[in-house]
Amino acid sequence: MYQTLISAQDLDSLLQSAKAVTATGKPIMVFDCSFDLAKPDIGQQQFDESHLPSAVYVNLDTDLSSKNDLAAASGGRHPLPSRETFAVWLTNKGFTNAHQAIVYDRNGSMYSGRLWWMLKWLGHEAVAVLDGGLQAWQANGGAVQSSTKSTKTKKTTASETPFALSNALATLATVDGVAQNLGKSTQTIIDARGIPRFRGDVEPLDPTAGHIPGALNRPFTENFDTTGKFKSAEVLQAEYKQLLAGRDPSGVVHQCGSGVTAAANILAMELAGLGRQALFAGSWSEWCSDPNRPVAQG
Repeated sequence: MYQTLISAQDLDSLLQSAKAVTATGKPIMVFDCSFDLAKPDIGQQQFDESHLPSAVYVNLDTDLSSKNDLAAASGGRHPLPSRETFAVWLTNKGFTNAHQAIVYDRNGSMYSGRLWWMLKWLGHEAVAVLDGGLQAWQANGGAVQSSTKSTKTKKTTASETPFALSNALATLATVDGVAQNLGKSTQTIIDARGIPRFRGDVEPLDPTAGHIPGALNRPFTENFDTTGKFKSAEVLQAEYKQLLAGRDPSGVVHQCGSGVTAAANILAMELAGLGRQALFAGSWSEWCSDPNRPVAQG
């Protein structure tokens, strides 16, 4: 079972072995999470032009978020669908509890971590991020395909075995919980946004600039080497320990702008052997939606 990362080489071996059932003894389903916050339609277009064989496209706005839904599990710009809602979505895609999920994007692993975390949250451990994304796959000589008119209109067959929820394997932190524990030694907030947004120098997406008081800044891009792959476990561990400066890793709550890129920090800390921490999915966009919540800058 692949639970964190999978290399392009290992994924190629899986896809070559027994086609329907992989070497892990599980059927495999590959999800393409490519997206662009500034151009929401471009991810589908890029997928249609080039994607891994038999991959399923996943849209951040419409599939991994549940906007204008009173049953959403979080607030913010990309509210989490409820666990029950997302389980139905998985079933409609033909995904079952027996599947090994592989997730990737072509955006520097900016979006695929969201689906990785969500599957853990639903109780599904067998999910891994393709290290280096589509670029690493192609650099390894992996085949890609485009969507023809017929494949675009072809409907996905729902699984005859509904995806069943299990106990959550990832922790969802709420805005109220973060607020109640603000300033306590038992909670350490790590913000995955870039330094200018964290400091409040700029804010291109949300109405208020700045960060949650006391938060530490770890831009999610710092988890990767020059090839776009995650740094080694040893390097990640050293960097996060330096950032935490003696704070307990188990008390970390990760956030970003809207609960998307923070997942890369969660995965990085897990690779570093520091456990799996909570995600504040509403993140800065939910926090700053209430003017009564404190804001820090600088």
